[in-house]
Amino acid sequence: MKVTTVGVDLAKAVFAVHGVDGRGKVVFRKSLKRAQVLTFFANLEPCLIGMEACGSAHHWARKLSALGHTVKLMAPQFVKPYVRTNKSDAADAEAICEAVARPNMRFVPIKTIENQAVLALHRARQGFVKARTAQANQIRGLLSEFGLVIPQGVASIAKQVPRILEDAENGLPDTLRALIARLATHLKELDCQVDELESQIQAWHRQNAESRRLAEIPGIGPITATALVASIGDAKTFANGRQLAAWLGLAPRQHSSGGKPTLLGISKRGDVYLRTLLIHGARAVIRASVARLTQEAWLKRLLDRRPKNVAAVALANKNARMVWALLAHGRTYRPGGRTSPLAA
Repeated sequence: MKVTTVGVDLAKAVFAVHGVDGRGKVVFRKSLKRAQVLTFFANLEPCLIGMEACGSAHHWARKLSALGHTVKLMAPQFVKPYVRTNKSDAADAEAICEAVARPNMRFVPIKTIENQAVLALHRARQGFVKARTAQANQIRGLLSEFGLVIPQGVASIAKQVPRILEDAENGLPDTLRALIARLATHLKELDCQVDELESQIQAWHRQNAESRRLAEIPGIGPITATALVASIGDAKTFANGRQLAAWLGLAPRQHSSGGKPTLLGISKRGDVYLRTLLIHGARAVIRASVARLTQEAWLKRLLDRRPKNVAAVALANKNARMVWALLAHGRTYRPGGRTSPLAA
């Protein structure tokens, strides 16, 4: 019997695979060690392979695609309803095999090695930023216990801590002075790590034409542009810009019943990092527009009737739709929210 569909439950050491033929009859259920996976699928005729979009999924998708198979990744929450019994690796593989064959299933685009490398830079930078914020708050909290209050912001700590350590009349014990000096040194190291990673991201941004085109949109800078290009990949996997905005969690969450539509706040689905970058960029545009009184007519009308945070999310949604138009159709941004075909 010819195997047409295979479900693979990924793991670190032992992989569970479940294969069926064209009529849905089970052909095999196997457990493969990591070293056996490529050999097993190399001896298998090209078929449809489904996997959950989890750790190492993109790596195995590229490897199996190179062997001639059609690999599709799915979000784990879309696979869970197909698990018929208690959770096990074999049951998960069977559920994946059934879910990947559904005609209305939504799939995750497979990322390239380069895109994954850029996203790794973003994740590392994000981790250093969180650690820097935590370290700054710890220094501020320890000094506040001794009556020394530092304003918010990492820059304030860089200015105030040297003065506090040099002041011999503030009553700080020598033990605490040495500790604060150590923590301040660690804070500087974290700040240097963030700057170095940003330099690498900026270098990749200058070499990527798509990222440079996205950075022309107000509210999208090099950091946001590179993260979007690396995460989205092929924008044509989305039918339109509204799908991309919904994928980022910038669309309203729906809770309708009885024929009465009810729209709630944004769904907050998808990548939190991308959504945060887009909303922060929109806030920067609104802040600059209000200060200069030069906001476009659409944004001005929105700010007249809605709070700034609501307007920021709406502008982030609009920017996401423009991102799709630029990437899917190869267009360039023009002021006023319009796009034009990319010159040959």
